[in-house]
Amino acid sequence: MKYLIVGLGNPGSEYENTRHNIGFQVLDELCRSANTTFAPDRYADRAEFRHKGKTFICLKPQTFMNLSGKAVRYWMEHDNVISERTLVIADDLALPFGKIRLRASGTAGGHNGLASIIEIIGTETFPRMRFGIGNEFGRGRQSEYVLGQWNKEEQLVIRERVALCCEAVIDFGLMGIGHAMNSFNTK
Repeated sequence: MKYLIVGLGNPGSEYENTRHNIGFQVLDELCRSANTTFAPDRYADRAEFRHKGKTFICLKPQTFMNLSGKAVRYWMEHDNVISERTLVIADDLALPFGKIRLRASGTAGGHNGLASIIEIIGTETFPRMRFGIGNEFGRGRQSEYVLGQWNKEEQLVIRERVALCCEAVIDFGLMGIGHAMNSFNTK
């Protein structure tokens, strides 16, 4: 059985290690631990690995955040993966830093990457993992904050939280979104 794991972010070195690119960071760590690497492919950098009989196809869309849906739709069709087996990892301003929240479906919640995916694949029914980046910014500074680098305090715990996200991705593939929600939404 195949699972499409999509980490949202923006391509380019200027966006590396920014809050908005947490999806890329999670997938980089997931693939590092699975001893696989990303390669450029159509609309995305793509990696694949098998774990306990399941195939995990990892995508980092290279279409920029606001056009992520184009890459997701292409690879869902190419690899014949239904929306219920497509997990999207995105940042979330509404959650405290480091908190993860998995859901089986839902709205975009103001996230442009999720909005693009919903619009282009035509459904809100796909699992998502939101990673809390907090909202410690002044009025009118949201974009600067989201596209900013992790601060020193965040850097101290980001590796541990990313590792937890990787565990949640594997749990999703092996046990399903319901089990992953019950196991990881409280951590």
